[in-house]
Amino acid sequence: MSDWETVTILRKKPPKASAMKSEQAINAARRQGVAVDTQSKWGAATNKQHVTTKNTAKLDRETEELKHDKVPLDLGRLIQQGRQARGWSQKELATKVNEKPQVINDYEAGRGIPNQVVIGKIEKAIGVKLRGKERGKPALPPGTKQ
Repeated sequence: MSDWETVTILRKKPPKASAMKSEQAINAARRQGVAVDTQSKWGAATNKQHVTTKNTAKLDRETEELKHDKVPLDLGRLIQQGRQARGWSQKELATKVNEKPQVINDYEAGRGIPNQVVIGKIEKAIGVKLRGKERGKPALPPGTKQ
């Protein structure tokens, strides 16, 4: 047999994944009757570190039924009195508890959303109990009993 009688069939390379995602490739697959599965990823290709979840957005859209808890005003007053007793400004207290001054401002004004970790840090810094039955009383250092 000679080489003239053999036939070589050249096939195209299969399309790359990026080419298969194009609208043209999807339409061609649909014309051929191939099952096409398309999915859109939520929040993909965004450079957001802290995206709001769907539940948070839903909560923000609610009018009256669901609201974020706010720091009670009496807690804000206790923080303010403890801070002033030490002679600190809001910025100084914020520095001592590693928070932003705006957080301290919000807590004192009753606008902040309560975070037990932050309240615990403020308790230790100003030396006043802010939670529980003994609210407003001086906090004893650890290891000492009443």
